[in-house]
Amino acid sequence: MRDVDVAIIGGGPAGLAAALGAKKAGADKVLVIERDRELGGILNQCIHNGFGLHTFKEELTGPEYSARFIKEVLSGDIETSLGTMVLELGSDRVLKAVSASGIQEIRAKAVVLSMGCRERPRGALNIPGSRPSGIMTAGTAQKFVNIDGLMPGREAVILGSGDIGLIMARRLALEGAHVAAVAELMPHSSGLKRNIVQCLDDFGIPLMLSHTVVGIFGKDRLEGVSIAQVDSSLRPVPGTEKLFPCDTLLLSVGLIPENELSKMAGVKLSPDTGGPIVNESFETSAPGVFACGNALHVHDLVDFVSEEAQEAGENAAAYAFGEAFSGSSAEVVPGNGVRYVMPFSINPKKVKNNMTLRLRVTAEKRNAALVVKMDGEQVLKRKKMVFAPGEMETISLSGELFAKRPNISRIEVSLEDK
Repeated sequence: MRDVDVAIIGGGPAGLAAALGAKKAGADKVLVIERDRELGGILNQCIHNGFGLHTFKEELTGPEYSARFIKEVLSGDIETSLGTMVLELGSDRVLKAVSASGIQEIRAKAVVLSMGCRERPRGALNIPGSRPSGIMTAGTAQKFVNIDGLMPGREAVILGSGDIGLIMARRLALEGAHVAAVAELMPHSSGLKRNIVQCLDDFGIPLMLSHTVVGIFGKDRLEGVSIAQVDSSLRPVPGTEKLFPCDTLLLSVGLIPENELSKMAGVKLSPDTGGPIVNESFETSAPGVFACGNALHVHDLVDFVSEEAQEAGENAAAYAFGEAFSGSSAEVVPGNGVRYVMPFSINPKKVKNNMTLRLRVTAEKRNAALVVKMDGEQVLKRKKMVFAPGEMETISLSGELFAKRPNISRIEVSLEDK
């Protein structure tokens, strides 16, 4: 049995930032456990630029962004355990992990969950048809091309307009493949607007909104897919089917927080995000277990992951020192037009400076405003030309708002007309 102050599960962008946050806050023994052979997580295969604009005020590729954090971690007296898989996590914060050297048990004063997220596979979609090769998630194709130097195919169709799917549409086109179309079930894209412009529009790749794949054809290798329009109930419209010959179908139909260890530790999960329910300190329902990054809720910008994770690491270190996070908290609830708001509760007396709320809207809405109410009283209204589900919204509430209302019980965020 090993003892550490803070154990961080996952060495991707969230885990790295959490480790630095815990160390900065004074934790002596900080351990990062990573199942891969190197740190960096998913960023290692994200060779496109667009990372770091908020954090470093410059555009970086994924590996360049993670390298800056890795360098700081390795030079900061932070222990890392690579090639190590956490098998069990108890509510007592005892971890059981396995590596090439065998099984070890680790007892932590505080634990940070930063395992990232995973893609929805074909099995979650119920698409009728045969089961030939050539069907994979967009992230798998990204690893094939960027890490392994392998082309998944030459004639592709992409189902879903998540950011990885949009980026892989451009990547395949740059490598000489033909991307026939990107089909999206919803009437709006689930990816960032900039990716639609830079990855689809600039390469002449059509985005078919309110369309989905209704048939898969081929015996050994994929030969084609049938795409149909859907109605307002998201059901295929008979007679709108169109056959697209292809040898590759990439799935970019949503990301799910990795939550097996969260469940094992007795952490309560949100049905809206799939990740843990946390308070203003990023502490879950399991005492001393904190969550951040895509293991908490799926982000669209890694800069926000790092910002959130550093704070979670600092709070985990404070817990390891014996600081309690108890107290009466105000419930944070999504109102009209808002799918979820993070965090799920806030103790007003714990807010020292500003409190950041992160949220996603349910549908695209123009000329609207986000309205924050505390116990029914409007305290903030932020206007914007366009709100879209594919882009996370961020609201900063001043500490003064909470200082004046130490006994509030409800905070509601809604989307309203200007």
